[in-house]
Amino acid sequence: MQFRRANHLLTLLLTAFIALGAGGAARADALDGLLEVRSAYVNVEGQVFQLFARIAYPVNDDIRAALKDGLTLTFDLDIIVAHERRFWVDDDIYNQTITRELMYHAVSDRYITRDIDSRSNNAQHSYATLEEALEALGTVDAEPIFVASQLSPKGQYRVSLRAGVRRGKLPDTLRVLLFWTDDWHRESEWFSWSLQR
Repeated sequence: MQFRRANHLLTLLLTAFIALGAGGAARADALDGLLEVRSAYVNVEGQVFQLFARIAYPVNDDIRAALKDGLTLTFDLDIIVAHERRFWVDDDIYNQTITRELMYHAVSDRYITRDIDSRSNNAQHSYATLEEALEALGTVDAEPIFVASQLSPKGQYRVSLRAGVRRGKLPDTLRVLLFWTDDWHRESEWFSWSLQR
């Protein structure tokens, strides 16, 4: 009798484990979709080099459901300006990450974005749809990145951008289910061009 109970308990645990594993497999595809830096350039305004970029982030029902369940997504934009050298490793003169968060506010039925940057004082914006919020997150306009005095007059420089999405804060209910997985992390390919002055 005890053997049957133990066997039954083992079967139930195995079934639950498989069900959780299948749920994890479904979540592995949560960030599927287009993730790329579509366009980018640098403009000079009064000796300050400013970045303009457009990034496409994935949008699907899994992302929408996870946000409505309380998940926060973090969006990173890595920016590197490197002095190109012929016979040695390139020298980074600017290496910065712009970080933003996206969350869903259930009471107002709005998507909230927030800049996580000491320069922006955690600026927060509200959007009616997920698509509007992702478009705003993928828009970088006139972001100051460095000043002309940091550049050598004869040097060649390369600007590179890479966008990333990762899981941010989790509510307690999701933390129990997703503590072992890192499926909520994706990065785009590097988008690079030679800096024209």
